[in-house]
This record gives sequence, structure tokens and C-alpha cells, in this order.
Amino acid sequence: MSIQEIQDEIVDEFAMFEDWMQRYEYMIELGKSLPLIEEEYKVDDNIIKGCQSKVWVHAELADDKLVFTADSDAIITKGIIAILIRAFSHQRPQDIIDADTAFIDEIGLKEHLSPTRANGLVSMIKQLKLYAVAYQTQLN
Repeated sequence: MSIQEIQDEIVDEFAMFEDWMQRYEYMIELGKSLPLIEEEYKVDDNIIKGCQSKVWVHAELADDKLVFTADSDAIITKGIIAILIRAFSHQRPQDIIDADTAFIDEIGLKEHLSPTRANGLVSMIKQLKLYAVAYQTQLN
């Protein structure tokens, strides 16, 4: 499935909920299904800078596709990173680099987060794309 198809699926899922309390609950559920990072990768180098809570992300290349695992010490933040990983994991680095992130605005995520969480969201997207750039360089 392409990144765009996954993003469209996420937008459709969020559209089913009438209010933001339901959407937050859904994000918390998504966080519980997050592919968890191995304890050995829960190190300072894997913490996303710019997030109020701790978010660890690890990336590995498998069959020329990036596979992300993550964790967070905050349940909402864990849900946010779960959404991003669902969209970008198991994709080619170049596709991640080229991917549009407008789906974040479509589900209204940024506008319903506190300013610090919204900054954290931007930092998470930037970090996932930086991993893609690093691995794309290795592939070339």
C-alpha cells in the first residue's frame, strides 16, 4: 500500500468520529498497537528532540524499505507517533522523503494539540524524514 493510500485510510478513520474526545481515545488505542522499540534502542540518540515528552524512534532498512519502531512515555504522544509510523513504515526511503503530510491537517491533528505537542509532531515528522534521507544516501 502506498503512503498516500495509508494516509487516506487514516483520514477516513478519523472522519468516523464526531468529536475530539473520541479521536483522542482512538489515538490512544493506536498507540497501544505501536510496533515497540527494543529496549536496547531506548537511548538518548534515538530520542526526538523538540518533544515535551520522551519519544524514541528506531529505523532499520529491510528489503530496501524503512521499518520504524518507537515508544513514548506519554499516551497521546504514543498515538501520534503510531499514526506517523503507520503512514511511513515499510516504505522506500525516497517515497518517505517525497511524501506529503497534509493528512495531518486533514484530520485536524495540529489544531487540536497544545503548542508544545504540535511542535513535537513537526519534530517527529522531521526525524522520520531525516532517517529516510540517511538511508536513501546509503542506497545510492
